[in-house]
Amino acid sequence: MSAIILEDEVVHYEVLGRGRPVIFVHSWLGSWRYWIPTMQVLSAEYRTYALDLWGFGDTGKRRERYSLDGQAELLHGFMESLGILKAAFVGHGLGCVVMTRFAQKYPEWADRAMAVGLPLTTAAVNPRLLNTPLAALIESLLGKGPIFDPIGVEAAKTDLLAVETSVKAVTEKDVKPELTTLKPPCLLVYGEKDTVITPPSEDGWRDGITGNIHRIGLEESRHFPMLDEAAKFNRLLSDF
Repeated sequence: MSAIILEDEVVHYEVLGRGRPVIFVHSWLGSWRYWIPTMQVLSAEYRTYALDLWGFGDTGKRRERYSLDGQAELLHGFMESLGILKAAFVGHGLGCVVMTRFAQKYPEWADRAMAVGLPLTTAAVNPRLLNTPLAALIESLLGKGPIFDPIGVEAAKTDLLAVETSVKAVTEKDVKPELTTLKPPCLLVYGEKDTVITPPSEDGWRDGITGNIHRIGLEESRHFPMLDEAAKFNRLLSDF
């Protein structure tokens, strides 16, 4: 286990590999842990980092830091502390929103970004995130098995206020307008069977969005395409 201290609180992260940095940011369900298989694949060519956001996993749970801006500042402090001047980002669900907010504020720190399951509109987020225990939600959406059981174990560490605070922020204001000012190249990836974040339709999703942003759907994936279609996801990520 690796950790740094930011603002008198522990921030947990793990690192694998050598090379240019890639930072993975998790969704509402789970923590850094489900990125392990992806990190192992990329670590032959890249130095991969995965961290727990405020309120998740083994990172500190001081509730005044659970806002989207607070989580984005966590990314900035993390990079500053480890001497990372620029990195590629892979965000998932909540991690997409935090990553987008960070890249808006610190564009020179973000080389490029892959957003997996980014909720473009307020209606895209399943309201069950607010009123269902995470362990039960994970089991009902993903089922049980050796791939998904660790996600449930990590979800038990989550401060539910961190989920509530960020879900409410995302459901009160569309994220889509923030993409119009995003400077780094961005690839939007969706599991077409996702029931946590509704994928945008292939027709019309780009309305109002300019810049180097593209959308790809993985037809057999749900909310965790990095696990559901791991080989295809890893090839896509490596190419990007």
